[in-house]
Amino acid sequence: MGPVMAVGGFSLVNSEDVAWFRDQHEAARGAAAALGRRIGLGEQRTAEMVIAVAELAANATKHAVDGSVLLRVLRDEAVAGVEVVVVDSGPGMADVPAALRDGMSTAGTLGIGLGAIRRLADTFDIHSQPGLGTVQLARFWPRPLPPSVARESLVAGITRPISGEQVCGDAWAARADTNTAAPSAGQADEMRATPPDSPTRPSWSALTGTQPFGGKNATLRPSYARSGVSGRSSMPVRAAVAGPGQGFLVMSCDGLGHGPLASLAAQNAVHAFRTGDARTPEQAIEQIHRALRGTRGAALAVARIEPDGRLLFCGVGNITAAVVTTETRSTLISHPGIVGHQMHQLRTYEHHLPADGILVMHSDGLSERWGPTDLAGLLHHTPALIATALLRLVGTRRDDASAVIAKMAR
Repeated sequence: MGPVMAVGGFSLVNSEDVAWFRDQHEAARGAAAALGRRIGLGEQRTAEMVIAVAELAANATKHAVDGSVLLRVLRDEAVAGVEVVVVDSGPGMADVPAALRDGMSTAGTLGIGLGAIRRLADTFDIHSQPGLGTVQLARFWPRPLPPSVARESLVAGITRPISGEQVCGDAWAARADTNTAAPSAGQADEMRATPPDSPTRPSWSALTGTQPFGGKNATLRPSYARSGVSGRSSMPVRAAVAGPGQGFLVMSCDGLGHGPLASLAAQNAVHAFRTGDARTPEQAIEQIHRALRGTRGAALAVARIEPDGRLLFCGVGNITAAVVTTETRSTLISHPGIVGHQMHQLRTYEHHLPADGILVMHSDGLSERWGPTDLAGLLHHTPALIATALLRLVGTRRDDASAVIAKMAR
């Protein structure tokens, strides 16, 4: 389990998925009580959390479609807390502010209402659309609230195992990286995107790495679609280096197949990512590649986000990644291969993440049939809620599924 990392003006949270409950509100309530006691949340705080879980789970079970509750642990170096995520596929709420007012509750539940849950929780977030469903998130920390967890994390994700499995072969993680040294003249040159020098069609050998860029026999380079964000394009970067300042790295991993062996590969990837010293996505993937030898292997993507919005991305295999604003979705390029088994020459691409945009990465347990309009009304919500809403929208239960969302520090 990763810690909550407070760095400068932002924090990053790595969470541990504990259990999903579908139409089992009594089981969710009991599990919440046991979890609160296990992590030392405190008797009073645990009781408050259990009341909230019972109300949320009862609502999802009695008055929604395909209601599910996720309980998981968040932790920093000193304390641990519990995050409750509740998601359903309908009927949704026509007036969320009205539902949050005191006195509003649904018949058949405890009757405390969402307004009371919002007051009990240290963090509460909700998004609902009539006919589409509702996503709710509540976090509970010991009191008084530790300063290190008072800020919202810039990165959050969600994983869900294939139906019938208890463990998930998908995983995500994030970690901070600070570079206080200014780049040298040579490094500054390397940080500049390499512009395409030929208007010809992209070569598959160049895209897959079988022909190095700039070689004496290389006549073709891949073309890159404009990102649609701030007029910038996606460009390949030779020997990418970390820029100055406080940045962070984000990883999305899909262990091949599903079940315990896929989960083992994913957890090995998480461990290598968190304990490694990589500064760039390419370096991180190389370290994880070595760590996954002897496992099933995985599809993997790693991004580095820097204070000015510079985004470096490197991906291998079937991980979908995109920079999304209210009006655009700009897909990030990954290349064929299996991390831990066989990879072509890695390629790093430079993008720009605007202050009002998000980075989305997800496994093939989610369909790619979504666009910016599907997320436009969600961008101001917490990353964890956005990831859950995307999972509800295009997730499948025929495979492990995961989504991770990253934002810029504000």
